[in-house]
Amino acid sequence: MADDEQFDIDTDSEIEDEDNENQGSDDDTGFFPIDEPIVHSSQSNTTTTTTTTTTASSSQISKQTRGTSDQSVNKYSTGTSTSNNHPQDNNFEYVVLTQDDIVKYMEECIKEVNEVIKLPSTTVRLLLHHFRWDKEKLMERFYDPNHQDELFQQAHIVNPFKKPPQLQTQLSNSSHRTTRRQISANSSSPSPSITITTNPLKPSTEQICGICYTTKPLNERVGLECGHKFCISCWRCYLTTKIMHEGIGQTISCPAKCDILVDDKTVLRLIENPDVRRKYQHLITNSFVECNRNMRWCPGTNCTNAIKASYCDVAMVTCTSCKTSFCFQCGQAWHEPIKCKWLKKWQKKCHDDSETSNWIAANTKECPKCHATIEKNGGCNHLICKNQSCKYEFCWVCLGAWEPHGSSWYNCNRFNEDDAKKARDEQERSRAALQRYLHYYKRYHNHHESLRLENKLLDQVQKHMESMQQQMSWIEVQFLQIACDVLRQCRQTLMYTYPFAFYLKRNNHSIIFEQNQADLEHATEELSGYLERDFSQTNASLTELKQKVQDKYRYCSTRRKVLLDHVAEGYECDYWEYNENV
Repeated sequence: MADDEQFDIDTDSEIEDEDNENQGSDDDTGFFPIDEPIVHSSQSNTTTTTTTTTTASSSQISKQTRGTSDQSVNKYSTGTSTSNNHPQDNNFEYVVLTQDDIVKYMEECIKEVNEVIKLPSTTVRLLLHHFRWDKEKLMERFYDPNHQDELFQQAHIVNPFKKPPQLQTQLSNSSHRTTRRQISANSSSPSPSITITTNPLKPSTEQICGICYTTKPLNERVGLECGHKFCISCWRCYLTTKIMHEGIGQTISCPAKCDILVDDKTVLRLIENPDVRRKYQHLITNSFVECNRNMRWCPGTNCTNAIKASYCDVAMVTCTSCKTSFCFQCGQAWHEPIKCKWLKKWQKKCHDDSETSNWIAANTKECPKCHATIEKNGGCNHLICKNQSCKYEFCWVCLGAWEPHGSSWYNCNRFNEDDAKKARDEQERSRAALQRYLHYYKRYHNHHESLRLENKLLDQVQKHMESMQQQMSWIEVQFLQIACDVLRQCRQTLMYTYPFAFYLKRNNHSIIFEQNQADLEHATEELSGYLERDFSQTNASLTELKQKVQDKYRYCSTRRKVLLDHVAEGYECDYWEYNENV
């Protein structure tokens, strides 16, 4: 039939294939069963996997998956990470994966699990996604006989090991040559698949599509194992909308609003538009990286690489393509000396309305009666609440009712009372908190802006290096490039010292930290000012100039190391105490 040819389904041999599928075979030739590749071809090594029987214990499977994972890391190994914040674990290794490598690694994970549990690749991928690609957790739950039904239910997959009696009868009656994909919620098919029903002994009947409400022949209706079937055109519109407009690829559910997820083969067989297919493949790959706790996308501009580490930890990793360095645990730019927890809290404080509230608390007062926020816009201390339901008259100084002031009028002599003192103290605390925050934020923001502006400085230094080559070799003028790199490192470190200091409680070690911070900041500003000079206008020789620049960036590097070493020592010896509620 035409539709069978369209979806490449062999109806003559499908009953025999059902028996093979129940034995655990998988007709998936790859993760994406399509002709065009998702990315360009890769020269990566072939996948190394280990075969395990289905009777293996969970502990044996865990050891096997760890071993294969280590092989995958070593296959693309680029080195280990270093960090000054924490004691180093020499076992922390990471690799840089291209788009091709990501797809290959994903297929390795699927194949590795599939060799044990004997289910089709699309089903295995959905299960792995449910467990955030933690193979050990999947194996542990899969081999728990008391919770297997719960496992598939939570993953929104029809249990492939439940076979209803009516299907047994249909399969045994092979003389009728009836080809059928079981559409019951308790299907015997090991994978979610397209439901196409044909019977040469019975004429095709027509049914109404539940989406467009048009009458369609049965052989033009497609469904999942949940039993809901719709016409092919409605399926294509539904999938295209989910993928292209809503950006959903990993968790597309049945259009009937049931929990069953649409598998990869169904999506890719129904979708004809190559742009939609590529977008779907990209969404699946992106979901694989984001759900895997041991993988991170490189945040570099226009970089499509990902980093895979042996485990998730606070460590600096560097992309080999774009040279971007970032924290593997949180995925942000490398933020020594502050920890991820406090940086996240600082960024939230900077971006939400918390400081607007501080300003309101510092510059306004509440009406003593209705508690409406009031800003004083004149010199008179006699305030009248503008709330139409209030109209309360009170004194701005003591917040007491205005009438008892009597002849005192605008010269309040009651401001020393306990309640007035309490109100002023609260306002003073709010003002002090706001000033403290602004002190650290301005300096944090200043170094952030300096980092951005010094990209122009790098272009200027490059021109100086080219002009200096008239008297020096290219190697000899590299000291300017090194100075720029050191300057950026110091700027970035200083930028993150201010949120770190904002949350620190004051003690002897915090005083030492502030002294190191001030010394590094002074040296950094001197180096920045020296690099911004017009070297052509100086009277010093190039040799003297080189010596001065080298002395300055070496001193900056030394002071930066002193500061970071002291912070690292504080982490190890538990010197640092934090203000949680600032």
